Amino acid sequence: MGRRPVTFFTTILGLAVALSTAAFAETPPHSPDIPVRDGDIIFHRSLTSQAAAIAAATHSEFTHMGVIFIEDGKPVVYEAVQPVGKAPLDEWIKRGDKEHYVIKRLKDPSKLDTVALKKEVTTMLGKNYDWLFEWSDESIYCSELVWKGYDRASGIKLGELRTLKELDLSHAAVQKILKERYGDKVPYAMEVICPCDVFSSPLLETVETK
Repeated sequence: MGRRPVTFFTTILGLAVALSTAAFAETPPHSPDIPVRDGDIIFHRSLTSQAAAIAAATHSEFTHMGVIFIEDGKPVVYEAVQPVGKAPLDEWIKRGDKEHYVIKRLKDPSKLDTVALKKEVTTMLGKNYDWLFEWSDESIYCSELVWKGYDRASGIKLGELRTLKELDLSHAAVQKILKERYGDKVPYAMEVICPCDVFSSPLLETVETK
């Protein structure tokens, strides 16, 4: 009888430690406040000089986007800037207007090969940002990076390409960009993919917004 209290206490203590350890092991390595997975897509309105033009041309608040991967237990965003690179998720969010963002994910994640996706976007690292929005791999813009990555990795087309002339080109900010980059030879028939086209894809669902 004299040993039972010690044994009982030891058992309870061991159980508590085991439960605590199990709970810790199940805690995501990144912030649980932003529940992200490999392949998630994040959108925001950037603070760059061309953001107003993109917003006006597409009638969307979202002007920039990237794809998320977990590296060394932390989420990073692969994005097409100058040059194409990657940034910690929290830093990427801070670069957006009022730090507002939306994260989307495939409704059926089993269709996405995330290993192949990361391989595809990694091949673009270091390339120049495509200021002309041309559909080539020599230089890349943000929505092009994500769209091509998904398409080439798993045959998933997030939104339909459309021609430049299908956008709203009437705004003064848009006209200024067109004049600066194309002069008098605006390629109206050129195919593009915009952040809003990917955002509106019926294949995606919202998993986080702020």
